[in-house]
Amino acid sequence: MPICLGLAANKLHHQTEDAALFSLLRACEAGIRELKLGFHAVGRTYDAIAAAGMMQGYRGLVRYPYGREGGLMRLVAEVVGMEGDERTLDGAIYLMDPVDPSSIFPEALAMKRQCVIHGKPFLSTVASTRDWIEMERIHAGLARDRNADRFHDYENQTLALIAHDAMKPTMLEFAERNFDLLSRYRRRVGTGTTGQKLNEMAWSKGWPADKPWVDRYNSGPLGGDAQIADLVLDKRCQRAIFFEDPHVARQHEADIQLLERAVTTVTHDAVCSTSPQVAQRWCDAAVKRGAA
Repeated sequence: MPICLGLAANKLHHQTEDAALFSLLRACEAGIRELKLGFHAVGRTYDAIAAAGMMQGYRGLVRYPYGREGGLMRLVAEVVGMEGDERTLDGAIYLMDPVDPSSIFPEALAMKRQCVIHGKPFLSTVASTRDWIEMERIHAGLARDRNADRFHDYENQTLALIAHDAMKPTMLEFAERNFDLLSRYRRRVGTGTTGQKLNEMAWSKGWPADKPWVDRYNSGPLGGDAQIADLVLDKRCQRAIFFEDPHVARQHEADIQLLERAVTTVTHDAVCSTSPQVAQRWCDAAVKRGAA
């Protein structure tokens, strides 16, 4: 069955002609139609697309109620899975305005959390969505989109590798499995303990012992997330792979949200993956794309 995603965008991202939602659709409409992607769009987002005259005649775009009428709550339930395949979503696109209070409403937070729990993509930026659509195009055997090349300019980019305590072993396994690809980045950054463990892994694989594979910032509770957020805001970090543990309370919740909000602030420039399944699928596509 075709992939189906929830779709929502805060007001900032659809109130002008050059808003992020419309920029995304202009860049990706061909890929959306090639892949026959389905979208369950909350009311205001759907109405904005229709008013802009975009995606005309596309049957995969389905209107859901406004957020205040439970539209986003319904999408959260469908990420978990409802009766019938037609009400099970494969992930969600939620273009967030970091200063819009609705971005931290319970249903918005639950959307991301359930995507992480179920290993589904949660795409909160234009860059993340464009990169994900290109990834799915590659997996579908389609020719690479040269307009997406900038997301694969690894030799001139910085990658952040971050993991909560329970996810550190998973991050180490992921980095070791994809070591050659991740080593192509000009620079890798991470927070305290995760960065040290990744360096030890890299040295064990023959990385020069006098050279860190990951440049370490403070640990998360001591402000490492904020330091990396500063890199993102300055557009000096283009991709973050952030393995979150959604099952535990996070003592430095505000710091983590700061990094997440930094990513959404530079929506056209920062790509973020928040689950091992999605990150691995990206790596597999990146290798195929490079070989094409």
